[in-house]
This record gives sequence, C-alpha cells and structure tokens, in this order.
Amino acid sequence: MPQPITIIHSRAPMRICDCGGWTDTWFAEYGSVLNIAVAPYAEARIEVFPASDVEHRVVIRAENFGDEYPLTEETRAERRHPLLEAAIDHMPAPDEVAFRVTVFSEAPAGASTGTSAAVLVALVGALDRLTPGRMTPHEIAMTAHYVEHNLLGRQCGIQDQLCSAYGGINFIEMDRFPHATVTQLRLPEETTRELERRLILVYLGSSHSSSDVHEKVIRELEGAGPDCAKLEDLRQTAAQARDALAAGDLEAFGQAMKDNTAAQGRLHPDIIGADARRVIRLAEAEGAAGWKLNGAGGEGGSVTILCGESPQMRRVLKRTIARELPYSKLISIGLSPEGITIF
Repeated sequence: MPQPITIIHSRAPMRICDCGGWTDTWFAEYGSVLNIAVAPYAEARIEVFPASDVEHRVVIRAENFGDEYPLTEETRAERRHPLLEAAIDHMPAPDEVAFRVTVFSEAPAGASTGTSAAVLVALVGALDRLTPGRMTPHEIAMTAHYVEHNLLGRQCGIQDQLCSAYGGINFIEMDRFPHATVTQLRLPEETTRELERRLILVYLGSSHSSSDVHEKVIRELEGAGPDCAKLEDLRQTAAQARDALAAGDLEAFGQAMKDNTAAQGRLHPDIIGADARRVIRLAEAEGAAGWKLNGAGGEGGSVTILCGESPQMRRVLKRTIARELPYSKLISIGLSPEGITIF
C-alpha cells in the first residue's frame, strides 16, 4: 500500500452516570439527562490516498474485532459493521481520494457506556475533515445519532452522542425529540478531583443483551405517554444530580444516582440484572454513597459506583467485587473535560 498523503486522528470519550436516561428518546418526547464524559476513549484514524493509487476506495479496519475489508457492494451485503458503513456512506468523501478507516475502543463492547455512540462520534468527526465544511460538536453528535437512529432504525436516545461530542459534565434538556440544548457544569477543581477519585466503573463481564426487555419497556412507555410517572421520576433525577454537583455535594449526587437506578428498576423487573444487583449489594455493604446502572439496563453492561470518602473503603470494595464476581472487570476511568478531539 502506498504512503498516505495525510492522516486524520480523532477520539471521543464514553459516558457514565446518565441520570435521566430513557427520557432522551422518541417515545419520551421530552426529557432531561445529566451525564459525565470519561476516558477510556473511542478512536478513529483515517489514512488518505489518491484514489488512483489504490485498488479499493474505502477500506474498513475494525481493530477490536480483528476485521479488515474493502467496502464494496459484496461486503455491504454482509453487513459486517453496519454502523461504520452507514456513517461512511452518509458522509461521502471527495471523488479524488480513497481512505482506510481504523476504529478502536478501549472500553469493552456492550458495557452500556455509550461505546457505539463514541465510536460513531469519533468517526463522523474524522470524516468531516475530508469535506470543505467543519461541523460543530453538536452537529457531529446529531449526525452520529441520525446514522444510528434514522438510517439503521436502532432504538437510541441522544444523550450518548452529545456526551461524547461535548465532553465534561453535561445537563441535556430535550424540548422535543431529537432537539436539545446542552449546559456544561464547571465544577471547582477540588470537587472534580474528589468526584474522579471516588468513582468506580464495574463491567459485569458480558455485553448487555436486553433488546427484548427494552422493547417491552418501550411499548409500555409509548402507550403510557410522555407524561407518565415512570418517565417523570427519571427526569427528576437529572435535575437532582445537576443541583447536587453544582453545590459540590457528592453525597446528594450519590443519592440521585441511587434514585435513578431505583426508577430504572420500576420500568421492568429485568432492567436491573442479577449481577448488577450483586454489585449494588456489595457497594451498599461497604458504605458507598451511590450507584448507577449505566445506560438502559438489562443483563450484562456495567455499574458506576460513587464510593464513600475513605480511600480504604474504595480499595476494599474493589477487592470484594473482584473476589465475588471474578468474571467482572474494573475499568480504569478518568473524567474527560474535552469531547471529540480531532488532530
């Protein structure tokens, strides 16, 4: 393969602590979400070549899957990585260039932390550099959502893409799906450091596979209407979490996390899976300030824990989880003040 004439790199953080999740969807119609952007990141790399110098105009390399292939009519029929293919088709490059796309995520697939959204945000941002225009972070997020929701018909809200594009701590207000405004919380450095120190992300060892449960919840919520009590309970936790962080009150923020998880549990008995319940019981026994079932819930996925003030408690809890759930994984995270970065 010839040397590329230019290389574009991009990365985007994933999302945790999505208080108010489920209310950023088409069936909720309006809602509020408080979420936090964290590393590890999703990454995209585009190597650009003159179209006349290579055999295939587009080559996709999905590094996490060890998969590399040219994007042709034949491979499109296989639908090996439809998210990547749909994004590339939606943002056509100039005719005179060819490119090789590599995508990679440091987070496990199916961790319920918006990994697919982060991958799409990183990819859309990188593809945007092949065109004369320049999208804003908000436009990148909305394009990524359009690809997943409109082009592929997947059930997804807007909060994951916005968190990845903006970074930081976000209060998202959706007045009508999918239109939203994003207000970023600027916390004192001391509060930010303490929040980061006390957060633990526990991957439960398997990708969440809860589409049947989610479809049941969606049908019920769609029938109940946007003003139903179950959705309103979730909306309230977003403002509760925002106000707690703005006041620097991490104990109150932990309570908002717990209230949100309880509200998720009221959506369906299977939303909080058996392993998530075990992690929550262990966290409660060790005096954690809060816990949040990430994303929509269901079996697998992950739980974010806000530990108590004691550093020893955090270490004990991590050891206990590793012992009691040996198939789980503690994912090292760090707050990401930046959203998508392209260089």
